[in-house]
Amino acid sequence: MSSYRINGATGEWEVVIGLEVHAQVTSNSKLFSGAATAFGAEPNSQVSLVDAAMPGMLPVPNRECIRQAVRTGMAINAQINKWSRFDRKNYFYADLPQGYQISQLFHPIVGEGEIEVILDPKDPEGSTKTIGIERIHVEQDAGKLMHDQHPTMSYVDLNRSGVALMEIVSRPDMRSPAEAGAYLTKLRQILRYVGSCDGNMDQGSMRADVNVSVRRPGEPFGTRTETKNVNSVRFVMAAIEHEASRQVDVLESGGQIVQETRLFDPDSGTTRSMRSKEDAHDYRYFPDPDLLPLELDDAFLEECRASLPELPDAKRHRYETGLGLSAYNANALTADVETAREFEALLSSVAAASGKDEAAVAKRVANWLLSEQPGVLNANNVASNDPKNSIEANTAIVVATESGLISGSKAKEIFELHLTKDIDLAAEIEANKQTSDTGAIEAAVDAVLAANADKVAEYKGGKEALFGFFVGQTMKAMQGKGNPQLVNQVLKGKLSA
Repeated sequence: MSSYRINGATGEWEVVIGLEVHAQVTSNSKLFSGAATAFGAEPNSQVSLVDAAMPGMLPVPNRECIRQAVRTGMAINAQINKWSRFDRKNYFYADLPQGYQISQLFHPIVGEGEIEVILDPKDPEGSTKTIGIERIHVEQDAGKLMHDQHPTMSYVDLNRSGVALMEIVSRPDMRSPAEAGAYLTKLRQILRYVGSCDGNMDQGSMRADVNVSVRRPGEPFGTRTETKNVNSVRFVMAAIEHEASRQVDVLESGGQIVQETRLFDPDSGTTRSMRSKEDAHDYRYFPDPDLLPLELDDAFLEECRASLPELPDAKRHRYETGLGLSAYNANALTADVETAREFEALLSSVAAASGKDEAAVAKRVANWLLSEQPGVLNANNVASNDPKNSIEANTAIVVATESGLISGSKAKEIFELHLTKDIDLAAEIEANKQTSDTGAIEAAVDAVLAANADKVAEYKGGKEALFGFFVGQTMKAMQGKGNPQLVNQVLKGKLSA
């Protein structure tokens, strides 16, 4: 990937990017209370006395939230701190009933790690870049202000108050919107594999604060701004592109960049000032007096490590080396944990049904799952989780194709009938099995060549692209039931005679 530069009126500028990602921890209850965390509940229906900051209420750490943070740190090869501490971050806001947020500034639970990203998903064997992770700390979320419920007042919903967040802080290692997009995509992928966050950015369970500065290439870092709570990969990239260009315009017109917090407007694709950026000391951090330090023993850490699944990079490597898949297909199949699970379930089923090794059928299964099956689903507006799109049905179709019982085109036709009509799938496959009867194929080929003598002459005169026409006409004459390999073989023999 070529270097990303902004060409200003006075020369080139380089953009420097760091992301602070807030990922909601997957848990049934909040960080310091037993209140539920389900999305979409009625406002203020999931608020405990601790979350509402009633006098005398004391926080109790949720073991599962700590466990998920540790597992996430292990998944990015980060340092796990066996001793960590919670701090109070003091500020007033209407959706923060305590008047402070419990966070970890000085002693986070996870230290330095790293993530390797593929810079071009279309070329997974191409350039990669390692993005440093500075820290992961655990903190509680604030509530939510709702400004559109009343003409003159704002309402407060405290359902999110106290929900556990992992704040994953990158180093300023990214130099383009595309790199930031690749990093955020890879981080979301890892979180979903680990199961520590569902990654639903549209529901707010994963959002990014985007730190951007510009400088002349090779010069020291410039003053940065922070664009808060951006909730999609596309919007993160758009916010970076706009904010970097804005900063260049300011500097080239003789102005100075103010360290501030900004907001991104997805409708206009622009950022606007929210408030001046406070320094850390303005929050008057101090150790939380109601919480003891966290001390993790070896048995707990070993249990966390043992619970980790096969991670996407390892899975992608196994698909390439163990199953013989192309780098592109391996990358596509591992991009999302649900796709990988569907592939492995179908692969196992097809191998068992056909009596073949998984490596022998992996390419056929991958092609069906990545290309042919989605095409049929989309063409018929059928959701991937439709009951008719079952492992059993997909297995029957793939095994019939793999064995040569039906052609690839018939496979898609039969699958479409299965999805949209009430048919006996096995009977439909049997009724459409392709023939390897060379006599029947030769008769069909002879009829096609006789009916298209002019095109035969053109083919023999050098227009070899017509071969596909003859194949198509022969298959049409045989209602798609001719064995494609034999059709090709017979045609080549007849046309070369």
